[in-house]
Amino acid sequence: MAMVYRDFQGISLSGLGFGAMRLPVVNGNDAEINRDEAKKMVDRAMAAGINYYDTAFGYHDGNSEIVMGEALSKYSRDSYYIATKFPGYDLSNMPKVKEIFEEQLKKTGMEYFDFYLFHNVCEMNINQYLDPKYGIFDYLMEQKKNGRIKHLGFSCHGEYEVLKRFLDAYGEHMEFCQLQLNYLDWKFQKAEEKVKLLNDMNIPVWVMEPLRGGKLAKLDPLSEEELKALRPDEEIPAWAFRFLQSVKGVTMVLSGMSSMEQLDANLKTYSEDKPLNDKEMEGLMKVVDRMMSTKSVPCTACHYCVSHCPQGLDIPYLISLYNEHLYTAAAGGMTFIAPMALAAMDESKKPVSCLHCHSCEKVCPQQIKISDMMSDFVEKIG
Repeated sequence: MAMVYRDFQGISLSGLGFGAMRLPVVNGNDAEINRDEAKKMVDRAMAAGINYYDTAFGYHDGNSEIVMGEALSKYSRDSYYIATKFPGYDLSNMPKVKEIFEEQLKKTGMEYFDFYLFHNVCEMNINQYLDPKYGIFDYLMEQKKNGRIKHLGFSCHGEYEVLKRFLDAYGEHMEFCQLQLNYLDWKFQKAEEKVKLLNDMNIPVWVMEPLRGGKLAKLDPLSEEELKALRPDEEIPAWAFRFLQSVKGVTMVLSGMSSMEQLDANLKTYSEDKPLNDKEMEGLMKVVDRMMSTKSVPCTACHYCVSHCPQGLDIPYLISLYNEHLYTAAAGGMTFIAPMALAAMDESKKPVSCLHCHSCEKVCPQQIKISDMMSDFVEKIG
């Protein structure tokens, strides 16, 4: 099976990157990666031509970097590119850039990182990222000079103003920017404006959440019918990738895959370039308008919120139930799934147990008003 490749500074990168945020786990425990299955997936990816692997300090409770290092260790170092990130989503890490960088090298077993990112530049941490007293930028530039970082970039979940502020400060040194980009967020999070800014500055776009945490893998029946009419042989998840193949400036598309089945489906899609034509793009945007009208909560199940909840609530799961309820109600369906799931929960794990302390909201990349959502959930179904 062929693989689509993109040029980046003379490097041939696979158009599809292997995201290590949602690796297969054991018994639903995000911290316990199924190492054997994850390594088989990496082997399959390498054999199929994927040469870019994206991990991060906090993924899978800190274990993603370890497992990815183990999985790639059998391959020659010049046969793949590995990316990881400085965890600035946690403000307590800001004074620890040297300590964390050295730990990441040790965890992965690498002597250098091909790509390294400021992780999750957003409203919560922009001041700290730009504050010279922490020395983050200077330290990372020094590592690049010393060859321990080959390419430096950043990921951004912030609004346009935050993105521009970061670029105004460091843009001339940033080689790529990783954005949450998919056909829903093209409008919902105004990603189109962010992409234009990056294009104007000639900064290549890396894509995260192309399927929005799986949300775009399956649509409502009407939307699926409309898209099938436009491309009868195209699977619904593939539309997300075809959209990205149509966006100027996109070099790398990362997909966090949890199973061999998901990997194989993405490999099939990325065996060829099939960007959307004008009619297909118009039809897809019609689907987006319908999705936005349901006013669902844009959670990607990154789980940053969970570790900050004093009640130990499984916030992404509760949001998924809330969204399911909203979607089903909007479509006139039978809204029994969420109430049934809540009825099976311990009282202490239900939305009613939310303390409205807002701790989770401070680390949410999507800037979701989680406390308000919990109140509305309680009001709707208890």
